[in-house]
Amino acid sequence: MPSRLTMSARLRLLDARDRVSGRADRLVPPRRRQFVGHSDFVETGEEFLGHLRELAGLRPGDRVLDVGCGIGRMARPLTRVLDRDAGGTYDGFDVNREGIGWCRRRYRRHPHFTFKVADLFNARYNPGGASTASEYRFPYDSGSKDVVICTSVLTHLLESDADHYVAEIARCLAPGGRMLATFFLLNDTSRALIADGRAHFPFLDASEHVAVLDEEMPEEAVAYADDWVFATLRRHGMTLVGLHPGSWCGREEHLSFQDIIVAEREAYA
Repeated sequence: MPSRLTMSARLRLLDARDRVSGRADRLVPPRRRQFVGHSDFVETGEEFLGHLRELAGLRPGDRVLDVGCGIGRMARPLTRVLDRDAGGTYDGFDVNREGIGWCRRRYRRHPHFTFKVADLFNARYNPGGASTASEYRFPYDSGSKDVVICTSVLTHLLESDADHYVAEIARCLAPGGRMLATFFLLNDTSRALIADGRAHFPFLDASEHVAVLDEEMPEEAVAYADDWVFATLRRHGMTLVGLHPGSWCGREEHLSFQDIIVAEREAYA
């Protein structure tokens, strides 16, 4: 395995080639700063822009919240869609201060895009965080968002944290607003594929309603039984409107790597 120094030098060389060839994009962070996931930064952002349009009905005038926005993987393609004159806005928050700082500098030409630091404990990105995810109130008014994106976030939260995040997403959504979120869902199909050794992520104790990949670092990857997810959505006033299986468990037919759920905020009681 290459050393960290060797890898850093290689990534810097690739970034330099992009600049020389004219392929550099000011909203694409240097490779050495891309800390979210192992997929291609640009390709994944473009993929989920398509999902937001086709599955969540994204419109130019929507007020969008990106939960766990990282270093702008979803923000970048949304600059082409969200129209400030039509009322379109983007808000993102993340525990990673470096990523948020980079976005704040790079998105100055897009004043309707804002980024906030969430000072939450995270063993990898913010070990000195002041509070936990289960205590955190999203810094946005109730009913102020039309679309909430939550990709590769609930897949790293344990049960009480995940439940609280779903509650906060529901609170922030306006009636009729939609959430697009990714999960690792446990059901008869995914459990059978895990048992057969075909899953990319062989979760431990997959028969339970919540399962982890690594007991020593449980937040590395977390899977939930689909009926737990459905019940949690209902409990917080959301209606399931779409479920699109992913390939993580070895399915041949899939839409993305993780399972995608789309839910709609019900009218307030």
